[in-house]
Amino acid sequence: MANVVVVGTQWGDEGKGKIVDLLSAHADKVVRFQGGNNAGHTLVVNGKRSVFHLIPSGILYPGTRCLIGNGVVIDPEVLLEEIQGLQDRGITVSPQRLGISERAHLIMPYHKAIDVAREKAKGKSKIGTTGRGIGPCYEDKVARVGIRACDIIEPGSLIEKIKANLEEKNFYLTKLFGCEPLEYKPIVDRYHSIAREISPFIVDVSAELDEAMRRRENILFEGAQGTLLDVDHGTYPFVTSSNPVAANASIGAGIGPKRLDSVVGIVKAYTTRVGAGPFVCELTEEIGDYLQEKGQEFGATTGRPRRCGWLDLVVVRYSTRLNGLTHLAITKLDVLTGLGTLKLCIAYEYKGERLNNVPPRLSTLENCSPVYEQMEGWHEDISGARAFEQLPENAQSYVRRIEEFVGVPVSIISVGSGRDETIMCHNPFATS
Repeated sequence: MANVVVVGTQWGDEGKGKIVDLLSAHADKVVRFQGGNNAGHTLVVNGKRSVFHLIPSGILYPGTRCLIGNGVVIDPEVLLEEIQGLQDRGITVSPQRLGISERAHLIMPYHKAIDVAREKAKGKSKIGTTGRGIGPCYEDKVARVGIRACDIIEPGSLIEKIKANLEEKNFYLTKLFGCEPLEYKPIVDRYHSIAREISPFIVDVSAELDEAMRRRENILFEGAQGTLLDVDHGTYPFVTSSNPVAANASIGAGIGPKRLDSVVGIVKAYTTRVGAGPFVCELTEEIGDYLQEKGQEFGATTGRPRRCGWLDLVVVRYSTRLNGLTHLAITKLDVLTGLGTLKLCIAYEYKGERLNNVPPRLSTLENCSPVYEQMEGWHEDISGARAFEQLPENAQSYVRRIEEFVGVPVSIISVGSGRDETIMCHNPFATS
């Protein structure tokens, strides 16, 4: 038995979906513990591309039960669309296969309206939100006026909460942003209909996980986004509204921290980020375009092009400390094939001073320059490698340098987009 957490070490988009898919083959249960449908995991299995926004990618394994924890904010419309899309492809998504925490908060239409209006009003100062209502929903959660999954089971309670919230939100939308108010009845009618569809999926995720651990089942905890988007530890305010770090697996799923056995940090072989915010290693010319095109760096959720740069090991080491990583998984190593010279950022320089950690102040970070270490690249096709020794010597050296700098062993290496295009050096589920 082992309880394994998977987190992103950069700004998200590290390829967590593929790694979660691989590890789901060894898991009895897969649990999503934070974020919302502002995240997207893309998988390629048997040549077919699948994109998941809320449902854990473990749903592709018929014997795996998937759970959405209390730390996730759920847009019911998106969830139902995702369920239907999987059903249309012949993938069963029944209450036996999927459970939703009764304590998870729901994204409402007014959350999305506020998100879009607020971002639009910021003009050039916008932070790059996806406009899906994630932040406003978390705000209501903290303000103790949110609507949880358990609330939709009681029609009277749901009506009361929507009425109270809508009065305040409409004032905010109309008076501050000059938007049209939202009508009460269509929202209530739609959510009553939604209640009938998702009520069978609502369970006590915390209690179910406790029972599973007592039965010594393997459990995989799936995070969204990445550590540098963490609301506490990321490049604030250019962050998400939740905590993607490993510690939140405990809070967002309802289990004690001592029950987590290992943490796998996903490291893309180079660095990307979506939206605004400081990016020390960003490449804006030829090599950046090469990485974006070859790596297909476009958001699974928004389609937005990702900014690309060399691998920032300062960021990865920072994430290692915050998450307590026990394993690294290197993704998209194949994208670097064909580049004669590779660079690794091993420190920052700020006004003549060398910085070895990510500074908290944006005014400092956005004026940092990367301190690079150069390595020789490789030109051999690595997509067929299934053992570390089958990689070209320069590719092996690149991986070893990451391992050495960060101080954590590399357990998984992705050499292509397909499920089978992977080198498994060590299975994290074998470490309990």
